Amino acid sequence: MKHSSRSVVGTSISSWFNRLGSIREPDPEITPENWCKIQPCLNINLASRSIILTQPSSSFFVYLLGILTIGAGLYFLQIRGKEISRLLWGISLIFWGLGALLAGTSYQAFGYHIKCAGRQFCSWTSWWEVTYLISQQLSMSFMLAAVAYSCADGSLHTVLIIYSVVSAAVYIVLVLIGAFVPIKSLITFELMAAFFTPIIVIFFGLNGWRYYMLQNPMDLALLGIWILLILTMVAYRIYDSRGFTQKLWAGGKGVWFSQNDVLHICLIFWIIYVVAVAADRIKDLTV
Repeated sequence: MKHSSRSVVGTSISSWFNRLGSIREPDPEITPENWCKIQPCLNINLASRSIILTQPSSSFFVYLLGILTIGAGLYFLQIRGKEISRLLWGISLIFWGLGALLAGTSYQAFGYHIKCAGRQFCSWTSWWEVTYLISQQLSMSFMLAAVAYSCADGSLHTVLIIYSVVSAAVYIVLVLIGAFVPIKSLITFELMAAFFTPIIVIFFGLNGWRYYMLQNPMDLALLGIWILLILTMVAYRIYDSRGFTQKLWAGGKGVWFSQNDVLHICLIFWIIYVVAVAADRIKDLTV
């Protein structure tokens, strides 16, 4: 009886996790057979197994971004000294880099095997992507906390720290509800953007005001981070809204360069700027 009870509980838990796979790609529904018609694939024979690598060039860019960003996070930890802000920046960038690796694994490199293999229709998302969304939000929350230690004191510092914790908690709860129920609208890039956009606005307003008042090189360097981040998102939106990915791929040109490539390449330059220009200037606020 105990064994039977454990089996039922295990099956129940498994069914909860498997609900995510019930969300299928929108019409026309994508199947394992047409997966590689709508995007480039590379078939790799490894020993006796065949591996279908999705979007090889895009996989390269997103994995490179992930590795560079984790490396940047480790660099912040190495130079942190007694600066809490650098410690938090390091944690933030490690979460960001891990998120990039998770996203690249499911959206790009191994998407076929994660979302299509063995199914009649390919699923729309996966737990890899859900974990990426959570990791990205944690990254932004740690980044906000880092800026609070660098640029705010008193009640403003407290408010920013509370906001960083509450926004992360609320978002993670919503994403998990979206994954387990499942509710598609709660596990979208758009909802994630709705949560991190106010944080970017806070960054821009706070460092813009501080630089205007104090002419502090750190605030100017941080402003550069937010401006590059905003420009990256604008470039991504423009490329995506005009359908350049499909025009290049399906328009007879056979060229694959997606909106995600635009995002990831811009972020590669962004993380280089963070390390080369801003890292050594970031310090805790001294009153």
